[in-house]
Amino acid sequence: MKLLQRRTTQNPLATKALSARVNNYQNALWSRWQALSSRDQMALAVLLVFLLLFIGGYGGYSVHQAAKESKSDYQEQVNDYFWLRSQAGNIDPNALNATSNQDGADAVPPASRVNTALNSSGIDNAQVVANGAGVQLSFSHPSQATVSAALGKLEQQGWQFTKLSMQQDLATKQVQVQATIIS
Repeated sequence: MKLLQRRTTQNPLATKALSARVNNYQNALWSRWQALSSRDQMALAVLLVFLLLFIGGYGGYSVHQAAKESKSDYQEQVNDYFWLRSQAGNIDPNALNATSNQDGADAVPPASRVNTALNSSGIDNAQVVANGAGVQLSFSHPSQATVSAALGKLEQQGWQFTKLSMQQDLATKQVQVQATIIS
């Protein structure tokens, strides 16, 4: 309570000076308003109302649109996240051993097999390079679901990830994937 009393009683002169200044400005403005003709007063009043409605309406509309877009982007990211989490149970670790001994799989180079699997999953323009016993791959795609499906398909074909890096560019929503896999 003392704090409030101190603040109110601490600076009464500054408050009175500010009040006096505001009153002087109001009086000057009112006297200039009275000096205008009634036609000019009406025109200024209409202009003032129009500007207030336009600025308020457009400002409110733009804020509402920005909030709506932000909410839809957030919902999309949440949906993608939960979809990816739901797909974690679909990975069968025993399928890796069963599919690694396919007949004729060694006739096609590993990089070509990986590139074919990515293309069939909807990933175009992937950079796939053979690296000793493994394969290095790099690609980007706007859909997290497509990326998850492509990586799951590689695992189902018997590829094991030794390194995996996934990042999403917030501006373009592209998921960037860099991985090293072995069969």
